[in-house]
Amino acid sequence: MTVRMPEPISRTAPPLAGRALARQRWSDLTFLHWRVEPSLVAPHLPPGVRPDEFDGSTWVGLIPFLLDRATLLGSPPVPYLGSFVEVNVRLYGVDEEGRRGVVFRSLEASRLVAVLAARAVFGLPYVWASTSLAWQGDVVRYRSRRHVGGAGSAATVRVGAEVEADPLADFLTARWGMFTRRHRRTRFVPNEHEPWPLRRAELLELDDGLLAAAGFPGLVDRAPDSVLFSRGVSTRFGRPVAEGR
Repeated sequence: MTVRMPEPISRTAPPLAGRALARQRWSDLTFLHWRVEPSLVAPHLPPGVRPDEFDGSTWVGLIPFLLDRATLLGSPPVPYLGSFVEVNVRLYGVDEEGRRGVVFRSLEASRLVAVLAARAVFGLPYVWASTSLAWQGDVVRYRSRRHVGGAGSAATVRVGAEVEADPLADFLTARWGMFTRRHRRTRFVPNEHEPWPLRRAELLELDDGLLAAAGFPGLVDRAPDSVLFSRGVSTRFGRPVAEGR
């Protein structure tokens, strides 16, 4: 099989083919990212997906945010079960077709039903945790603690000025799909939303065990190489596409 070059990075999503499988609103996101050698990330990616690189490095992200207005298979939003603070650890990959997407190492959520549904429908590694988000002026605080095992994360961030043209910010945020592994096959799940409204941010506090639990011990010992914030977007997910393996 011919391995294609990665598709161009674009702030505008390609339209979904067919009806949306799920819809969500993502709000008050902080994107914390660290540069990592591609060889350290490759073992954590599903078959058929290789590390995606920017400026000679691939990247590991820690992203806390509020997920709400969640629907599945055309259902109306469920006020309680479809609204929770999430914290995820994610990687960046590209497949043999050149499609760029994220690979989730873990996703923390406070709604057990949502955790079980996401595991069943998308094959995502959701974990049941106690999570919270609180604002004080231009400072936002995120907290998470797993109910089993106790791994957690605490981050405090001050939001700053708008981001102008920034190729790295686009690389880290303009992702129009995710790779999952189900039934011994790698699948690409496309998603679509408006361009991210991004702002610079300053990390004031970080006490995190989720990166180490995801296979990256020691990463949190150094400052992140990129800190961004967004008020959020409304996103739609399409049906999974199976890779040829």
